[in-house]
Order: sequence, then structure tokens, then C-alpha cells
Amino acid sequence: MMLGRFRLGRRVFTGRVEDGEVLALTGRLARRRFALEELEPLPPCTPQKILGVGLNYAAHAEELGMALPEEPVIFMKPASALLAHRRSIILWKEAGRVEYEGELAVVIGKRCRKVSPAEAPEHVLGYTCFNDVTARRLQAKDGQWTRAKSFDTFAPIGPFIATRDEVGDVQNLRLRTYLNSELRQDSSTSDMIFSVAELVSFISGIMTLFRGDVIATGTPPGVGEMRAGDVVSVEISDIGRLVNPVSDSERKEINMMRNR
Repeated sequence: MMLGRFRLGRRVFTGRVEDGEVLALTGRLARRRFALEELEPLPPCTPQKILGVGLNYAAHAEELGMALPEEPVIFMKPASALLAHRRSIILWKEAGRVEYEGELAVVIGKRCRKVSPAEAPEHVLGYTCFNDVTARRLQAKDGQWTRAKSFDTFAPIGPFIATRDEVGDVQNLRLRTYLNSELRQDSSTSDMIFSVAELVSFISGIMTLFRGDVIATGTPPGVGEMRAGDVVSVEISDIGRLVNPVSDSERKEINMMRNR
């Protein structure tokens, strides 16, 4: 099943996506069908928190000349950074150089705390595409990653959640990132150092994960700079394609946020 969140006028609802149509599952519009193009896509989940994983692809560690980590390196992004499919990534003037990082994201389906890797899949709702947008110079300057990864619009996600039954082997998915239709990242989740199940287990051993929480599982080699006018696409087999233009028009985005 493919699940998304949508807005129609003032109404927001979760719907099942199939063959270009959306069946509303929640709210006053439940059981009504809509053409996909009638609706405004929203981020497909509403997480309390977004967890990121650094250096989780072996080839990326090799690219950077770094040793493989002995345990997952995790960080957090605020939910306020979420951005829907087709919405613009903003190059805020304070951010400096901004780079894309195409990733597989895990969406938690039910509360979990201290689950084993074997138990972890039971707590996963599904998977979606993610772009861990990063202000690279600020990351290097600060020596930690919060500021560099937390600007509004720096967590594009979607367009939909592919539930676990829709996805084959989550550790054998092709992940590709395009910049203006040019392929920049091309890898497989089989290159992950820590699997999805290991990540859910490890993070749940530190903090309780709730339904809707997101784990971005790391990026493969090929990250690079984005500039105003670019379009970035993250595509994952069995899951979908997340597309976001890049803009330096802060005023337009601020006005849109005020109207949410």
C-alpha cells in the first residue's frame, strides 16, 4: 500500500494512493476518491522527531577516507525542517554552501523501546525517500551537525510511504539521486554498514520511537552542492521519486509557511 497526506482546501487527510487516484482514509472526506492532481501533497507523516544516521554506506566512508564506524553515528533534525514533494528547498543566506544527500527513510508504525533487530521490522510502517539537506560549511565550522541540518525546508520527504508489504528486500533497493536530471548518486541499500533493523534497534535502545517518527538511514557517495534553479530528485526502487526545486527566494517561502 502507498500512503500519503494531502490537503484539499482547508481539509487535511491521509489517503491510499493507487493508479493516479487517492482514497481518503481519514477525516470528513473518508471513503471519497480524488484524482491525485487535485490534491496538494504534504509530508507523508507527522514525526515527533527525525533521526539521521551519518556515514552508513561503506563506499561513502571510502570516498571520504574514513574508517567504518563501530556503531551508528546518529543526529537529529527538527520536524520544522520537513518539506513536501514538489515544494522548494530554500537556500537561506545564513546557510552558505548547501548540499543534497539522498537517503532511504524509515517511518515508524508503532511505539518501540529497546527492541531487538529481529523485532524491529514489526515496528516499521514503511519507507519513503528523504533528502538530508546540509549546510556543509556550517557543519565543518560547528564540529557538530545541528545547525547545518536544521534550517526550514532541509528535510524533504515523500512523496508517499510504501508500506512494508510493498517493499521487497529493504536491504537490496537501488537508490539514485539526480541533480537537474544528471545522475549524481547511484547505490544500493546493500552497501549500508548498519541495516534498517539494526538502526531501529540501536536507536530504540536510546530513546522511545513513536508512530510517525522518521529515521533517515544515511547517504551513499556522490553528495554535492545545490544552487538556486536546480531540481533535486531522490529515487528509490519499490518506493518512489521525491522531487524538489531549489530556490533562494526566502520571502516567498516565509509567506507560504505563515499560511500553513
